[in-house]
Amino acid sequence: MQIGGIKFQFPVFLAPMAGVTDRAYRIIAHDMGCELVYSEMVSAKAINFRNDKTLNMLETIPEERPIAIQLFGSNPDDVSKAGEYVTKLGVADIIDFNMGCPAPKVVKNGDGSALMCNPDKAERVLSALVKSTDLPVTVKIRSGWDRDHVNAVDIAVRAERAGVAAVTVHGRTREQFYRDHADWNIIRDVKDAVSVPVIANGDVRTEKDLSEILRVTGADGVMIGRAAQGNPWIFREMKSFLMSGKIMPKPSVEERCNIIMEHLDMLLTYKGSYIGPREMRKHATWYTRGIYHGAKLREKFNKAESREDFVSILKWMLENIRQ
Repeated sequence: MQIGGIKFQFPVFLAPMAGVTDRAYRIIAHDMGCELVYSEMVSAKAINFRNDKTLNMLETIPEERPIAIQLFGSNPDDVSKAGEYVTKLGVADIIDFNMGCPAPKVVKNGDGSALMCNPDKAERVLSALVKSTDLPVTVKIRSGWDRDHVNAVDIAVRAERAGVAAVTVHGRTREQFYRDHADWNIIRDVKDAVSVPVIANGDVRTEKDLSEILRVTGADGVMIGRAAQGNPWIFREMKSFLMSGKIMPKPSVEERCNIIMEHLDMLLTYKGSYIGPREMRKHATWYTRGIYHGAKLREKFNKAESREDFVSILKWMLENIRQ
């Protein structure tokens, strides 16, 4: 699979997720074999206002490249200026545009999946972004707004006409949020309608899911979101499956402990001794999901305030839990 001039041998990518795909987790996913990671979505308007917190979200390092910086907005001029700024920073290999976020605070401003309700405007925004940069531009969409307005095919055709290099389709409507099972058939319809690469997204948790979504959709690649939370090993597992058809064993308790400390130490470096441990709490509960004494571990992690607290919890975990 190729996006612009970037070739991917094993196109199973890390989805952009707010509060999850920061630099630390992107590096971990990359180390596990993920060939393309995405930033958290970044407001085009906030970039243009040069908001410090927003600009910090744009910082990348070589260890996480190639990376797609995902922008959101609904004003063509705002998005164009933000695209130009990101390009000049030299922090991205791809610029992705978000038309899939269902969050009310995003949608109420006409951004995210709300743009799918206005195909003409969506096309203008994408065209403006493409013209603002020499980087490949991609777009992430949903199947539609609700079941009475499933228009992913029309939006994808317009996106290709605007010049995008690839389209990612999440097989749910905005109305569904993350409920029910994703409709992989709409992804197939998009694949049949456009000539640019199509990336399938929605309900890929296992090697069987990966095989099935590729069979049903004919997609060129797959994007994994929620199933990657606390599970960067999924990229190693999917790569092994694509290479050999073999199912890898799940990570041991020791591996889980090691990755928690690696992740925590990066958060301490990038976000400091106060924010780092507090952001690590949710990641640690995800990393230990499904193992014995999980509820007790969650209780412990949610009270952790320092590196020492995590070391103590992991010591208890190693002494009391075996798979």
